[in-house]
Amino acid sequence: MPKLSHRLSLPFFRTTPPRFLARTPHGYHDENQIRSDLRAAGFANATVDVVSATSKAASAFDPAIGFCQGTPLRNELEARDPARLEDATKQAASAVADRYGSGAIEGRMRALVITAAP
Repeated sequence: MPKLSHRLSLPFFRTTPPRFLARTPHGYHDENQIRSDLRAAGFANATVDVVSATSKAASAFDPAIGFCQGTPLRNELEARDPARLEDATKQAASAVADRYGSGAIEGRMRALVITAAP
């Protein structure tokens, strides 16, 4: 799904923007770095398997709901003003639609499955 962290501007939270993505290690995906970190932590036998899939959404609103209402970002939005959650979701949907269109969208998903033993 689209990365919204730098594209989502919430004018109603301009003075106190949510910082969820800035504090969350969504970027920890370098397989070599992960293997190195595991070795440094004492795991001699570690494997990193890549699982890829395609995520499909009927509209731009679906990933916006997931992003704004299905992650810890929701807590930050509601802490600022619970009544603005729907506005934030609509703004995120607009950002997705601006980039990917308002119809059905697809996005690449990738996960790293790590197995480690001492």
